[in-house]
Formats: sequence, structure tokens, C-alpha cells
Amino acid sequence: MAKILVVEDEHKIARFLQLELIHEGSEVLVADNGYDGVKKESEESIDLVLLDLMLPGLSGIEVCRRIRSHSDVPIIMLTAKDDISDKVTGLDMGADDYITKPFAIEEVFARIRVALKRNVKKGKKSNLFRFKDLLVNVDNYEVSYAKEKVVMTKKEFSLLVYLLENVNVVVPRETILSKVWGYEYIGETNIVDVYVSYIRTKIDQKYGVEIIRTIRGVGYIIMGDQNEET
Repeated sequence: MAKILVVEDEHKIARFLQLELIHEGSEVLVADNGYDGVKKESEESIDLVLLDLMLPGLSGIEVCRRIRSHSDVPIIMLTAKDDISDKVTGLDMGADDYITKPFAIEEVFARIRVALKRNVKKGKKSNLFRFKDLLVNVDNYEVSYAKEKVVMTKKEFSLLVYLLENVNVVVPRETILSKVWGYEYIGETNIVDVYVSYIRTKIDQKYGVEIIRTIRGVGYIIMGDQNEET
């Protein structure tokens, strides 16, 4: 049984989610402001957080940032905003997924199942990847090249790790969206190109190497020999 924290200041929505999730067999805690959400997450053993973007006290973005500073618990953001910048900001702060209001409860259940399953699998994966002079430590969210630290956002890090998990395999953009973002940007697979360019700026361009290769019209690949440790 999953323990889910709902951080939502609209009482009707919070109550609706609470009742539906309890009916599905989950244990549910509710917080109606950002400060209370951060407090409950730190005090309880939470399996997943449903986090509203617009909150009193602390914004959903700040709540996400504070939780992510100490925990890798799956976070799904709830937002009424359609602006892509808000969604990207939430993802960069560490959110795993987002759902736009109004939503169907079946969609919420599906997103929760995917996030929980992905989190379980995450614990079974290798925690250290070496590729030439690139070193990625999954446990510590650390990336270095030629022993120099490379600072990355959570989404950049997740994308790089996913490609390293599939060395010598061409990964289509649609697959990357599904596996890294956990949902589909219908008609907007260019978000993958944007994040690949971020990684290339920080590694390929800076060190004069080619880590991620583009397969035109398909997707991306990291090609070569890899040493992987567990």
C-alpha cells in the first residue's frame, strides 16, 4: 500500500483526491499549504507526492526544490497553467511528472502507477556509470568529466543516465519522452533536442568530445565502450 501526500490548497480537489486514492487502497496525507507539505514529507515515510503548483506559503516549485534537496520521492505536479515554461521549471526543480487541471482521476491513477513503478526499478539499476572520461554517480546525482564536476539539472541528469543505460542503442525521441519524462509531449518531441543541447553545452562543447550522437530523423545514441559498476 502506497503512502501518498497530497499538497493542495483547494479543499474540494484535495478531498476528492484523498477519497479516490483511499478507495484505490492508498494511505493518504493532505497538506493545504507549502510549509505543511514540506513538514509532512520530512516527518513521514512518503512514497509519492501530488503537489499543486499554486500554493499559499511556499509555491509548489519551492516545495519541490526543498523536498528534492533531501529525497528522491516521486513528485507529480498539479497545475492549471498551460505555459510550457512553468512545466519546464517544475521538472527542472525535480518533479517527475505533471498533470494539468482539470484532470480525470483515471489519468492520476495511471501517472501514479508509472511513477511508483519507475521508482522501484530505479533501486535495481547500476549506480555508477563510466564512459571514457565521463563518470556519473546515480546515488549522489554527481557528474564529472576528466575529474571536473559538471552541474546538471535533474532532468538533464535523468536523460544522460537513460542514454548511458542504453549505450550502443539508438533511442527514439518518443521513447526518451516516455522513459525520462514519464508522459508524452504530443507533437513536441523537440523538448528532447533542447535538453540534449544543454548536456552537449556542458560536456561535448566544453571538452571537445562527442558523447551523444544524433541519428537524424530518429533520436540519439551514446556509442562506444562503457565500463559500468554496481
